[in-house]
Amino acid sequence: MSEESEPRSRISKRRRANKPAGSKKRRDLWVTAEEEAALVARAAREKVTVPNLILTAALSEGSETPTERKAAMAELMAIHTLLARVSNNVNQIARHANAGDEFPQDAKAALAYVREVAMRIDRTIEGLM
Repeated sequence: MSEESEPRSRISKRRRANKPAGSKKRRDLWVTAEEEAALVARAAREKVTVPNLILTAALSEGSETPTERKAAMAELMAIHTLLARVSNNVNQIARHANAGDEFPQDAKAALAYVREVAMRIDRTIEGLM
C-alpha cells in the first residue's frame, strides 16, 4: 500500500486546521538551495510540511520536534514496561522470602519505590500528550 493511500492518524496530520477568519499574515522566507534541501529533508522526517516545521520551530519554547516528542513518549513507555518487570521480580522475591523464615526488610520499601516511579512516569507521559 503506498503512502498516499494509507490513512494517516490525527497525530501525523500534515495540514493545520482552517481558522474561521482565515490566514491573517503571509510571510515569505528566502533560503539557499542547501537550506531548502535541509528543510525539505527535515520536514519529511518529521512528517510535516515545511511551513509547519518552520512555524512550529519558531513558536516552540524549546527545541523539541514532534518526532523527538513521540520518541520521548515511546522511551518513557518502554521504561514503564521495564519498571513493571522489575516490580514483578520484587514481588517474586517477596513471595519466595515469605515462604521461608527469611524476609528481606527492604523488599517492601523497594516495591513502594517502584510503584512511586511508575506513577511519576505515568504523570510525565500524560503531561506530554
